[in-house]
Amino acid sequence: MTNVRRLVVLLATTFAFTVCFSVWMMFGVVGIPIRHELGLNAAEFGLLTSMPVLTGALFRLPLGISTDRFGGRIVMLALLVLCAVPVWACSYASKLWQFLLLGLALGLVGASFAVGTPYVARFFPKERRGFAMGVFGAGTTGAAINMFIAPALITQYGWQSVPRVYAVALLGTAVLFWIFSAPDPGAGSGGNSLRQQLGVLRDLRVWKYCQYYSIVFGGFTALSVWMPQYFVQEYGLEIAQAALLAACFSLPAGVLRALGGWLSDRFGAHNVTWWVMWAAWIALFLLSYPQTELIIHTIRGPAHFHIGLPWLPFTALLFALGVAFACGMASTFKYVGDDFPANLGIVTGIVGLAGGIGGFLLPILFGTLVDWLGVSSSCFMFLYGIVWVSLILNYWTEVRRLPVMGKPVGPGPARGETAQARGAAGILGGERIVPLKAGEG
Repeated sequence: MTNVRRLVVLLATTFAFTVCFSVWMMFGVVGIPIRHELGLNAAEFGLLTSMPVLTGALFRLPLGISTDRFGGRIVMLALLVLCAVPVWACSYASKLWQFLLLGLALGLVGASFAVGTPYVARFFPKERRGFAMGVFGAGTTGAAINMFIAPALITQYGWQSVPRVYAVALLGTAVLFWIFSAPDPGAGSGGNSLRQQLGVLRDLRVWKYCQYYSIVFGGFTALSVWMPQYFVQEYGLEIAQAALLAACFSLPAGVLRALGGWLSDRFGAHNVTWWVMWAAWIALFLLSYPQTELIIHTIRGPAHFHIGLPWLPFTALLFALGVAFACGMASTFKYVGDDFPANLGIVTGIVGLAGGIGGFLLPILFGTLVDWLGVSSSCFMFLYGIVWVSLILNYWTEVRRLPVMGKPVGPGPARGETAQARGAAGILGGERIVPLKAGEG
């Protein structure tokens, strides 16, 4: 296959994923007028926005397996056509339980990531796979596109117009995808039994990548649906203004994912992931500080101070967080592409499942914390704590033995560590780490 043909397949699949992601994030904007109509509290709103994320997470594993077995072209086409039905039906819903059930059904489009990632990766050699998967992952810009399209439709025609337009867009995308895509060169690679395929779960690297992705993708998904109403509640903005500012987070997290793939090819997935965690930790620390009124009793009387982020620096920090999450999403799947080329579909499904579960649980937890504490920025406090714990785990399990911050320091590979793991560690760091001999160090 020529390079031009590979790029056409990559762009067609990325476009399909972009449309799917826009639909998947639909309730992040549409949920705001629905919340007012139904009188939902913060926890109920979090449940509404997270229902599509739940289905998209749970079905990533079976659809990843199906992609290995039947090919990404067939599975992606089926998703685009079938999901148009519940999306259209959303325009007729009037009760919370109806929105929740339809949200579960349309959430299947979120599983398109586990279909497209192994599909596009198989068209590219290993040294270009990180970039290819990064370009495909840039389809998460659909979250930002939703921030532009949905508010305009709501203003002009009401919120019911959004699911109708999105359903038609899914069907049109299905036609374009079938025309410009190509048969999956890896179709039929999942011939082993399900039990044999799930044997990869015994590899601890899979669980490590699940941890990374549950933070970067789970946090990205959760904040993409949470930020429009956050700007409305915290800064008193209109839906259109709030969605525009929220796009400053979701847009770079999608567009710059290709950059994250290139950086991972250039510097290694481990190095990129480590520094992504630090950047996110710093940004979340600053975003966590609530609006505070401070009174200091001085000798000349009380002095009043206000501490808090105005909307402009807040949005700038949110942009930086989006860039960090974008690079982290790409570096995680660079890991997967390098370490599991023969099991891309199922490992992509497992790791994507972990990220999707994070994206499902976090909005519910955000709403619960807001109802409990009454502090809007508690969502950032919670994410800050998760990243802090992950940094500690990452340091103790990897950084001490890999040259992320210079020459490796500390003991050599532990007893019982496999030669494959030792080799992978040396390659990731750019040089092989030789075990210390008895009496050294």
